[in-house]
Amino acid sequence: MNQARALTIIFLALGAVPALAGEVSVDPGDNGTDIVEDTTEDLDSRSSEVAVAAEHLLDESPDPAELPAIPLADAVTAAGGAAAPISLLDRDIVPGSAQRLSWSATELFEGVPVSTPVLVVNGALPGPTLCLTAAVHGDELNGIEMVRRVMHDIDPSKLSGAVIGIPIVNVQGFRRGSRYLPDRRDLNRYFPGNPNGSAAARIAHSFFNNVVSHCDALVDLHTGSFERANLPQIRADLRNPDVLTLTQGFGSMVILHSTPAVGTLRYAATRAGIPAVTLEAGGPSQLELDEVKLGVKGIETLVYTLGMIKKRRLWAEPVPVYYRSSWVRADNGGILLSDVSLGSTVRKGDILGTITDPMNNARTEVRSPYSGRIIGMARNQVVMPGFAAFHVGIQTDEAPVEEAPVIDVHGDDSSKDYVDGMSE
Repeated sequence: MNQARALTIIFLALGAVPALAGEVSVDPGDNGTDIVEDTTEDLDSRSSEVAVAAEHLLDESPDPAELPAIPLADAVTAAGGAAAPISLLDRDIVPGSAQRLSWSATELFEGVPVSTPVLVVNGALPGPTLCLTAAVHGDELNGIEMVRRVMHDIDPSKLSGAVIGIPIVNVQGFRRGSRYLPDRRDLNRYFPGNPNGSAAARIAHSFFNNVVSHCDALVDLHTGSFERANLPQIRADLRNPDVLTLTQGFGSMVILHSTPAVGTLRYAATRAGIPAVTLEAGGPSQLELDEVKLGVKGIETLVYTLGMIKKRRLWAEPVPVYYRSSWVRADNGGILLSDVSLGSTVRKGDILGTITDPMNNARTEVRSPYSGRIIGMARNQVVMPGFAAFHVGIQTDEAPVEEAPVIDVHGDDSSKDYVDGMSE
């Protein structure tokens, strides 16, 4: 799909809000696939009490229709007067300066406070505030390096607006090399949080209210999970005009339309009137410099496209847009060896990899049920039947016409669109 075609579809969809759907569920038949939302939900790690509390807070969040009606794309040009200081975490950051602040998330078991750096660059000129968050899952390292590179490359004297970067949100998980908090809860299932809830809910509430609520737009950086890697891509609800503006600003990066799950930072921020997207790149537990460079290039292109900086960093190649995607799962246990790589274009019926039983040497082929592109995949490893092995962005000529479903991640039915290969 060329760039003109892709953008035309998006704009036509915006003309009629219900015209664009997310990754809808389909009958997978016997082909071992399922089309799903981009979420990894640990149903056993979240209590119904916390779920209800989070939903209650979401219901109390501002109605986007009641928020200021200045489109994000016009935020710089609409900003009048002189730049103002930013009040954040009990500190004032004057225009044209950069500071390193500290956000205390919680306490350790022995009562010692846990804090993490918050980097702030307040531009000399007025404009929007962009927030960059990384390591909401503690084992996702690529985003940490992206935030570092972006934040230390910004000249406050040439910036319109402000950029807030939090390299490590889940500092407890990061110190342990774990995706989860110490109680094995997934922090990205508890936003916007609950001040009286579990440890995860309290951390989410503190972060959302003390940092995220001060921003006008948010980019949440992630990687694949559980030994899976993602092609650098933007996940976004393209029915939201301001979210669409963000996706267009990243340049030539794959765009996957998806409705965020309740409890994710992307969902809570957008619900509060702060347009948000997820940037997925690479896999967990290691630094992948090629993916880091692509992510940095996309973020710097976004900052330029929003008019926040005049340094020319255009990335104007055609933008591939996928409205549907599917994980192809293993039907047998054994050693998975891939025949494709991230970004590979595949046709229906192409061999994606093989699974070999190490005991009897029996070999089965994993084939693609769709034509499209590999946007996520498992690293070579030993797998069980049902393991999500290859994520295919499905080629479609037009956006789906039905309303995108909203996945309820709080339900007790473990068969509801649980995807162990997605990161967000």
